[in-house]
Parts: sequence; C-alpha cells; structure tokens
Amino acid sequence: MAVAKFSDIALHAMDLSDINSFAAWATDNRVSRFCTWDTFTSKEEGIRHITNTVLPHPWYRAICLDDHPVGSVSMRPGRGIMMWAVKMAVAAIFREWPKLLRLQALVDVENVGSIRVQEKAGFRTEGVLRKYIVLKGRARDLVTFSLLSSDDH
Repeated sequence: MAVAKFSDIALHAMDLSDINSFAAWATDNRVSRFCTWDTFTSKEEGIRHITNTVLPHPWYRAICLDDHPVGSVSMRPGRGIMMWAVKMAVAAIFREWPKLLRLQALVDVENVGSIRVQEKAGFRTEGVLRKYIVLKGRARDLVTFSLLSSDDH
C-alpha cells in the first residue's frame, strides 16, 4: 500500500455534494467508534448531520485524497493521510486566525492511531483528563494535546 504524500491530500469545506463519500464512512462502525456521533444507518441521517452540524460549524473540512473525500484515517490506515491533514489544518487555522495562540486536541486514550497523529503533527502531550466525557454511555479518559502558534508546525 502506497503512503500518501502531502501533495495528494487537500482540505475543502464539506457540503451536501459530499454526502455519498460521507455516507460511506459514517455508516462504518470502525470509523464512528471514537466519534461523538453514533454510526449513521441511512444517507438521510448523513444529510441531516451535514446540514445541522457540519455546515454551521466555523471550521470543518473534508479530507480529500486525490480530490475524493475520505473523511477519516480509518478509511486509509497507515498511509499518513490524517497526519498531513492535521498539519494542513494547523497551518490554515493559524493563517486564517493570526491572533490565535493555541490549538488543543482531545483524543480518547484507547485511540492509539489518533494519539500518534497528534504527536507526528507536532502537538505536545499535556496529560490525561480522567472520565472527561461520556461517549456512547461510557465515561472516557482523554489525552489532551496542545500546539502553540510559536511551536514548529
């Protein structure tokens, strides 16, 4: 399996035209396992999610590989897509909001892949927030990471 390169990955504002790609990963339990939302069971649920959650969000991007939304590293494990997408997002956020000093990421302690992504993207581990969130009926511990605008990124 080829490893994705920075030049293969792009970010774009997700909209309803992405519904088929979104539905492909949002209906997959492996993808939604660490998400705050439950696995979608229909395209209509995906449309409602994009309309009610994604579109109003101040900064939500589709992760595209060769102009095709893939949405989650779980769709292409081990190829480096998410790490490059996080680096791109960091650069874009600090560029678009020049007064912003700090980014923070919270990752489930069991989500080893996402922890590794944060580390590779330059985020620094700050600690564990014990039983910080109830996710799908279970209290979860989250690792907290930070990246400052003055850090290398």
